[in-house]
Amino acid sequence: MRVAVIGMGLIGGSVLRALAAAGHDMVGFDADPATRGTARTAAAEAPPSARWRIVPSVSAAVADAELCVIAVPLPALETVLDEITGRGYRGLITDVTSVKLPVLDLVERYLEGGSQRLAGFVGGHPMAGRETSGFTAADPRLFDDCAWVLGLEPGRTMLGDWLDLADLVTSLGARAVPTTAAEHDRAVATISHVPHLVASAVAEQAADPLAAALGAGSFRDGTRVAATRSDLVAAMCGGNADSVRPVLDAVIESLTAARAALDARDPIAALRPWLASGHRVRAAWPATPGEPLPMRPSVNALLDLGRAGGWITSVSKDRTTVTAVRPE
Repeated sequence: MRVAVIGMGLIGGSVLRALAAAGHDMVGFDADPATRGTARTAAAEAPPSARWRIVPSVSAAVADAELCVIAVPLPALETVLDEITGRGYRGLITDVTSVKLPVLDLVERYLEGGSQRLAGFVGGHPMAGRETSGFTAADPRLFDDCAWVLGLEPGRTMLGDWLDLADLVTSLGARAVPTTAAEHDRAVATISHVPHLVASAVAEQAADPLAAALGAGSFRDGTRVAATRSDLVAAMCGGNADSVRPVLDAVIESLTAARAALDARDPIAALRPWLASGHRVRAAWPATPGEPLPMRPSVNALLDLGRAGGWITSVSKDRTTVTAVRPE
């Protein structure tokens, strides 16, 4: 497949490298000339069978592409879509943005019947981020066994487009997870966006030199994502504000209960029941996967699979069956 990647940070760069290593015809663009230079040098050093081309513009990137992967922060997405549609691009588009409802709302303006025209769109979000960023952090193995969300909107998403993307991402070793944009945004508020806010709040308390010197496993693991660039965290949390607010409120309420437990006559005994619920959930994660089974894909069947915590590991060549896994 001929694929264009617009934006070559950690995720976009990793997509570029991974698909190039898998034999796809890859072309990349980034608005930053230094990033383009770094990516061009890396391409020259890659094995001949896994190289990619770097071009100076969005229009050059999407020319003759069958798929365009948009890997820019949410605030830059509209500008990229304007450039792509202004050049008459007619291929499939996906993205890797960590919030999906604002992306879907934006893309709706460009779909058939709007002021601009797009052939098709499947929202995406590989759950494979790191606290490091930029093309130099890109890794073609980043998506090994990661959950890669592929948006499936009843009445909007073409099933054939969804299956094409599922086939592509599972070929990289990822697990394709079908879900709607709204369900995705509620879920990532809990497991990604609020944890970023909590990590930053905890990290802020370690400014004391002695505390920093004593930091070990719990501080490292609990605050790792606080090292993520602040503008990226602000974009994903602020872009998902409607889903983040109730989850953050629930966390604050829970921490307030923990604070009250510390005022009890026996704070150790008071904290035990408060800690038990979180311990049970974390000890059961990740769920044990069941046996992979063939399934005939339909929008409803795929969404039911995603709601049950399941995923797709492969798509048949004729697109009539997929291999589905549900947790035990």
